[in-house]
Amino acid sequence: MRARIIAVVVILAAVAFGAWWWQQEQADDEDTGRLTFHGNVDIRQVELAFNGSERVAEMRFQEGDRVSAGERLASLDKTRLQHAADQAAAVVEAQQEMLAKLRSGSRPEEIRRLEAVLEAANYTAQNAERTSIRLAELAVKKMVPQEQADNARAAADEARAARHAATEALRLAEAGFRKEDIAAAEATLRANQAQLALAQRLLADTDLFAPADSVIQERLLEPGDMASPQRPVYTLALDNPLWVRAYVDEPDLGRIQPGMRAEVHTDSFPGKAYRGWVGFISPTAEFTPKSVETREVRTALVYQVRVFVCNPENELRLGMPAVVTIELDQNVDQLRAADRDCGEP
Repeated sequence: MRARIIAVVVILAAVAFGAWWWQQEQADDEDTGRLTFHGNVDIRQVELAFNGSERVAEMRFQEGDRVSAGERLASLDKTRLQHAADQAAAVVEAQQEMLAKLRSGSRPEEIRRLEAVLEAANYTAQNAERTSIRLAELAVKKMVPQEQADNARAAADEARAARHAATEALRLAEAGFRKEDIAAAEATLRANQAQLALAQRLLADTDLFAPADSVIQERLLEPGDMASPQRPVYTLALDNPLWVRAYVDEPDLGRIQPGMRAEVHTDSFPGKAYRGWVGFISPTAEFTPKSVETREVRTALVYQVRVFVCNPENELRLGMPAVVTIELDQNVDQLRAADRDCGEP
């Protein structure tokens, strides 16, 4: 019984101290023109995965390593995709040569050969015509059989047809290939080039690059593992920008504005203030998260606030509890751009 009485007394004392502390802090804030609220350090995270499926050939970094934007983090086996890209390049090269042939038309040597064929066909036709005329006259005089004259006339007709064919062949050679043939060859070349671009893109996707300056948080695959778009390779922590995710009670919501300067304090580095500014105020209310200590009861509605904070010595960590203090007598319109970034103040 005595232990229960002592426990009840301790609980009542804690409640009374909490109420006194809340009233003191509220009074201090109102007297000094400051607003103080609590939250946790937050950052963005990225899960990186390859865009294709292949064996992992190289993993270049470990957990905790800092990487720069554009730095190569990992690679897949390139053998199969390299062969595909080489094959596509060869197909494009062959089609380019075919298109060049169509655009250039016939070679001068081919033109001269067809001219010679036409000249020979012309001589043949002229000789066949003269022979046909002579035999026709002799056949009228009954000096040669009519059949022989008929054969000569047929030979002359055949020679004239051969001369006409040679003439048309030369004309086509001089005119070059049809526009439709050239257009079809150009379309085929574009299709082949698209296939080559796709093969080169797939080959380039065998390398994984950092999207921004960040820290390797998790290394999830190892060389020899089968990668796929559904399997993350690394988890990156993007520590720029870095902010404190805090929650403000509705009565204090009208006292702060985006862009206001702020100071951030942590228990890990007591007495040290980090420069920050209000970057975001949620337009919607929510219930207080269980991990955040506020002045009101936990069922009260609050508004999320992001206070961006400078971390020049890389001391702040994800989830670290933080206290944010904002001086309320600020003119947001007069604040300099340097007050809203981590450059020189």
